[in-house]
Amino acid sequence: MYWLFAIKSQIDNRIYVGMTSNVDKRVAEHNSAKTRSTKAFLPWVLIYKESAESRSQARYREKYLK
Repeated sequence: MYWLFAIKSQIDNRIYVGMTSNVDKRVAEHNSAKTRSTKAFLPWVLIYKESAESRSQARYREKYLK
């Protein structure tokens, strides 16, 4: 199962949308500065997640929300 998620920066209210198979692990990676595109805007808070049956469905929803 894949997950679509949105996180929000507590610094400037920026929202990042992504997909993963493990939401908790992915949010932790964003908050530990392991992701180049989000490390300047720490800390991040999970604000939304939804499940998808396949990677392609999750990717479709990710593109739609972006």
